[in-house]
Amino acid sequence: QLQLVESGGGTVQPGGSLRLSCAASALTLDNYIISWFRQAPGKEREGVSCISRDGGSTHYADSVKGRFTISRDNAENTVYLQMNSLKPADTALYYCAAQDNTSYRGSYSGCAHWAYDYWGQGTQVTVSS
Repeated sequence: QLQLVESGGGTVQPGGSLRLSCAASALTLDNYIISWFRQAPGKEREGVSCISRDGGSTHYADSVKGRFTISRDNAENTVYLQMNSLKPADTALYYCAAQDNTSYRGSYSGCAHWAYDYWGQGTQVTVSS
């Protein structure tokens, strides 16, 4: 059973930055594709970004492209989401999710719609002046 714990959320002014972490309790995090999602009150959950097992492939939602960067450190069992130039529209509860998949070799453009095996509890990000 993989456990995911998000951290790094908080309140920041527009234009500010935060770095979210997704720490995994796994001996081999590199077996898992990891995605970040977010959900704002009254809105549907939105896929933000995903990263392949070795970090070589990534995908971003259009709404965050150029501002957010996903990365991973498999030795530290952690995936990061660096968020820059934050906007009030980025306010949401951010979750990470893991898919146990050691064979996938295709495009990551559809990762927001995949099934995930494990989910974290989320960390709140609030962008407000």
